[in-house]
Amino acid sequence: MLLLGYDLGSSSVKASIIDATSGKCVASAFHPKEEMIISAPKSDWAEQDPDMWWESIKAATSEALQTPGIDPKAIKAIGISYQMHGLVLTDKNHSVLRPSIIWCDSRAVATGEKAFAEIGEEKCLKTLLNSPGNFTASKLKWVKDNEPELYSRIDKIMLPGDYIALRMTGATSTTPSGLSEGILWDFPNHEVSSLIMEHYGFESSFIPDLVPNIGHQGELSSQAANQLGLEAGIPLTYRAGDQPNNALSLNVLNPGEIAATAGTSGVVFGVSDQIKYDPQSRVNTFAHVNHTREQNRLGVLLCINGTGSMNSWLKRNIGGNSLSYDDMNALSASVKPGAEGLKIVPFGNGAERITGNKDMGCVVEGLNFNRHNQSHFIRAAHEGIVYAFKMGMDIMLQTGIEPSVIRAGDSNMFLSPVFRDCLASITGTTIELYNTDGSQGAARAAGLGAKVFASETEAFKGLERMKTIEPDETLKQPLLDAYESWKALVDRVF
Repeated sequence: MLLLGYDLGSSSVKASIIDATSGKCVASAFHPKEEMIISAPKSDWAEQDPDMWWESIKAATSEALQTPGIDPKAIKAIGISYQMHGLVLTDKNHSVLRPSIIWCDSRAVATGEKAFAEIGEEKCLKTLLNSPGNFTASKLKWVKDNEPELYSRIDKIMLPGDYIALRMTGATSTTPSGLSEGILWDFPNHEVSSLIMEHYGFESSFIPDLVPNIGHQGELSSQAANQLGLEAGIPLTYRAGDQPNNALSLNVLNPGEIAATAGTSGVVFGVSDQIKYDPQSRVNTFAHVNHTREQNRLGVLLCINGTGSMNSWLKRNIGGNSLSYDDMNALSASVKPGAEGLKIVPFGNGAERITGNKDMGCVVEGLNFNRHNQSHFIRAAHEGIVYAFKMGMDIMLQTGIEPSVIRAGDSNMFLSPVFRDCLASITGTTIELYNTDGSQGAARAAGLGAKVFASETEAFKGLERMKTIEPDETLKQPLLDAYESWKALVDRVF
């Protein structure tokens, strides 16, 4: 018996197939092989064509199914993980009306700030657990104000994963967790937020039917099955944003547990059963995949846009694409902590939540042409990413999230010894790295939703810890000293 999971990122789509008996990943593929295009028609905009996502899903599925021994007829459930906070608009014929406004687009910052003030900060935080911010609802209000003719043709609004589910099943639907990430969920009443819908003047008909995060959400249509090379009727049984899903893939489901990722963006995701929030909404609280009316399971999310995006920029522009990431990690490790006074603030990928949704851009200070070289620049960037994590995790402490262990996949920035050693040491936190990723997590969760697994314990069979990184006390003080200087730079810029 096989389970199929997808992870729709902003760079690529990955498909993984899990053997339900062994819990092992038996096939995986991603598409495209180069990063997907993010269009920026104007400064601070970021858009993608939803049909490009579907084409990548088809290509990744086809490649995964070519793995020897894989029988498409053995796939019994499908799960979807997707890039959070995006906005997809469709008309009555399910046709996409405009490119998706994705997570790192900053055009709605002022819209959200205005709503936060007009509704009242306390009222927003008590019901939405967040400011409307630069999230999906505010992006839709931007469309209403700036593209009224297009807005008049909207039938349904969706998150990116909802659109993929539509392409698979032919029906529009969404989830409580998804609505919470769009700031469209009323937590006290466990329903669509009338507060935000009425304030922004949205039609209630815009919201698709609600389905559970984990559970039956529809079946694969004949049309989609033909395009994907699968059997019609396979149930879709799981859907979640990439960060709640990353936590699930690491078996982070209960209060006190912490997950992290450092792909295009960097995230720390802590689970709580207490309804708490940051008064300034610099870290955000969303419904976790196992949150219900009867059982609070809230994810407190720290997001830093400029992490892996900074690292890939370095590879292209500082390394001229002649260096591998392993080469970059080696160069970074050759320089002492503090990078001899060179400081880099890696905020260059849109508005940053931990800075109050301000877009300060990347900042470089202390560059000396006679002392610093390529290695120093890479080291300073890697340390800057660590310091951004530290800054955000200090804010998370105010919401009761105090990690002693962070779980992460053995991938992306966590492959960098400098990054992971510095993060563990400056925060005093043990880091555990596991053999998983978002697409594998989506496949396991699909098994839970389809009741292929009798328990969570059974679902996470095959999840193995690959590395453990303990804090290095000899690194801690030099890093803290450098961090204070870095933080002073951030404060000066603001």
